[in-house]
Amino acid sequence: MNCEFSSELSRILSFWLRMQDCEHGGYYGRMRGDGTLVPDAPKGGILNARILWSFSAAYRLTRQPEYLRAAIRAEEYIMRYFVDREYGGTYWEVDCLGRPVDRHKQFYAQAFMLYGLTEFLLATRDECGMEEMNEEAGRLVVSLYELIERYGHDPLYGGYIEACTEDWGVMEVMCLSAVDDNQPKSQNTHLHILEAYTNLIRCLNECPALQAFFSMASLRHPVEAQRELIGLFCDHILNADTMHLDLFFTMDWGRAGHQRESYGHDIECSWLIHEAVLVLRDEALLQRVQPIVRAVARAAEAGLNNDGSMTHEANLDTHYREPDRHWWVQAETVVGYYNIYQRWADEQALEHALGCWHYIKTHLLDDCHGEWYWSCDEWGNPNVHDDLAGFWKCPYHNSRMCIEMIRRTREQ
Repeated sequence: MNCEFSSELSRILSFWLRMQDCEHGGYYGRMRGDGTLVPDAPKGGILNARILWSFSAAYRLTRQPEYLRAAIRAEEYIMRYFVDREYGGTYWEVDCLGRPVDRHKQFYAQAFMLYGLTEFLLATRDECGMEEMNEEAGRLVVSLYELIERYGHDPLYGGYIEACTEDWGVMEVMCLSAVDDNQPKSQNTHLHILEAYTNLIRCLNECPALQAFFSMASLRHPVEAQRELIGLFCDHILNADTMHLDLFFTMDWGRAGHQRESYGHDIECSWLIHEAVLVLRDEALLQRVQPIVRAVARAAEAGLNNDGSMTHEANLDTHYREPDRHWWVQAETVVGYYNIYQRWADEQALEHALGCWHYIKTHLLDDCHGEWYWSCDEWGNPNVHDDLAGFWKCPYHNSRMCIEMIRRTREQ
């Protein structure tokens, strides 16, 4: 099985190596589902941050020099074009020439930049030695953390708002995308700030040079912020009646918007919150969270289908269950259930993980162009209309699945 994931990681990243924009730098912003490249497409901050994370993490795992070069290319492009030199943080989107076209500050995107840059620091530290660090990237990591804490954190009720204007002012429409409810707080943003802070704490533990930068920071330590986030998931974001995660909230953590269950986010959260606690090395907190990890994964089984796939979400208000099998949901299903098997020897969870991996291999891999299809319908027919690569279609969920599974199966 390890060989299968190694081969798939190579296949995915080979596609993204071909997405390098040799004319304008960085990576192209879009390829349509039929394999047509759109060379003048805008370039999204989330896409570029996820490219940075993927190649950095793949280099740390494989030591293939081409992955390090690809990560450096992504980091240099971000530094040159995405960093807001006037107000700080990073832009939401630039055009194909690198000119900002959307300057607002979505904290989801700031967190992904933090996630990618901390992985890059770990990759380049591995290359250069324990005491050395890419200073420019290190300073941006500290700056992004301080900006998230200063402008995103809610000191009254805890947690983080969704977005600010270019200069960190108030935004009326803060939702992450057109399909999201316009509420000031969301599970999705909190999940990916949690994920980014996990990697930041890991980076601080392993990179002494970065610790020196944080000793000069004026805000609370990331460990303190992470403890608050874990508590918020346990006390507010988790619905204690259903053990699913609720999706949208008012400032004071009232549940808001349409009542939906997102099985993809449930299973993704189950292993990410577990990882967030493990990095803290706090046995008492681990004992509190581990039953929640198992309960959320068990609740997510409501989204499993007979073909081994996982449903994205269901709208409880309209009783509509999304029929399509989205690529990222399948990737998180494999890791989430394998995590349950690995930690508790749960054979049923292993069956869920392997069943979903079989579904991925059978239906989602685009053997013509590379990468994975955006989704398949309930009969297994691939979606060739939505992007193979784009603002939201990035090498992150599926490359991370491969990396996690390679590491975890080595541990068995």
